[in-house]
Amino acid sequence: MPSLSRTIAMSAVMGATMLAAPLTAMAVDSPPPAATQPVPPTATQPAASQPAASQAKPRETVEQRITSLHTSLAITPAEEADWNGVTKAMRQNAAVMDKLVSEKSTKDPAKMTAVEDLVTYEKFARAHVEGLRDLTRSFAILYKEMPDAQKKVADEVFQNFGHEKPAAHG
Repeated sequence: MPSLSRTIAMSAVMGATMLAAPLTAMAVDSPPPAATQPVPPTATQPAASQPAASQAKPRETVEQRITSLHTSLAITPAEEADWNGVTKAMRQNAAVMDKLVSEKSTKDPAKMTAVEDLVTYEKFARAHVEGLRDLTRSFAILYKEMPDAQKKVADEVFQNFGHEKPAAHG
């Protein structure tokens, strides 16, 4: 089932990671994930239902990413209302991707034509772009109100997301 695996991997990465992660995590023109990559758990799909290989290094769920960003960005009580707009966008994006993954998983990939597979891939790409647009709009409102020092922290958090820190030598 390479087609199903590829689509699920792509959607899970885009849904749980991209749309719930900082906006710079993946370039728009990046290639889709390989079909052999493990499928990360999504916001509504527990890690236990994933293949064993993916449990070695599970990806963040939307709720984990929200908590992590809240802490990293040092969201203040005065910013909570704007932050809630960001979290709403993140959760909606994950839900849309989860729905697309669920729909895709009900189809027999052996019976899908190349055109049907491309249409499915297009649905995921459109959902990704629309979700990213919503997330960008909501985050821009929050970012605009941040003091300069906090904006600098946000810039660093987004620039460094997804990059492994090298081990300290000593």
